[in-house]
Amino acid sequence: MENFIKLGRKIVAVARNYRKHAAELNNPVPEEPMIFLKPTTSYIQEGAAIRIPPDCDRLFHEVELGLVIGKKGSNIPVSDCLDYVYGYALALDMTARDLTEVGLPWGISKGFDTACPVSKLITRDALPNPHNARLWLKVDGVIKQDGNTSDMVHDIPKLISYISRFMTLEPGDLILTGTPEGIGPVKTRQNITCGIDDILQMSFNVE
Repeated sequence: MENFIKLGRKIVAVARNYRKHAAELNNPVPEEPMIFLKPTTSYIQEGAAIRIPPDCDRLFHEVELGLVIGKKGSNIPVSDCLDYVYGYALALDMTARDLTEVGLPWGISKGFDTACPVSKLITRDALPNPHNARLWLKVDGVIKQDGNTSDMVHDIPKLISYISRFMTLEPGDLILTGTPEGIGPVKTRQNITCGIDDILQMSFNVE
């Protein structure tokens, strides 16, 4: 499962799962999780660069906790959901903000090549409490996002249970759990560094 980016068949992402993030965009907080998909072709790992997509003038960073699914399941009860988490990953949901503002769906604005930078697998032992983990992000060394997963609107079991009602989760799939407030633009030749607590950090240049 360490090679989840090649094994997994989908990236399921959650929008507006932090109240302050929803507020900074003047969006309501949905009563149920707001789900969208990113293609697995959007994955990159350290050593590759984030590429600004065509027709995008406002590329935004969004740091997130990812859940790596360990076994196949559908209609998973909330009480069983954590048994389906093999481990975690740090992820960026890079977003062509000017293209999202054209309207739904978000396939291009969030699914372009290099739109999902991810870390290596984080074991469950390394992150014993995923509901109390600091997520932070810097652009050129300046802190831009500094949040905590304790502020999620819908927690991890709720997200897994809800998603599995509609689509089967399979080994290696990644669930992006939403971003805290502080999202903002990046430009060519800037650097993004982000981390989860002191457990792991990763860095990407923007081209």
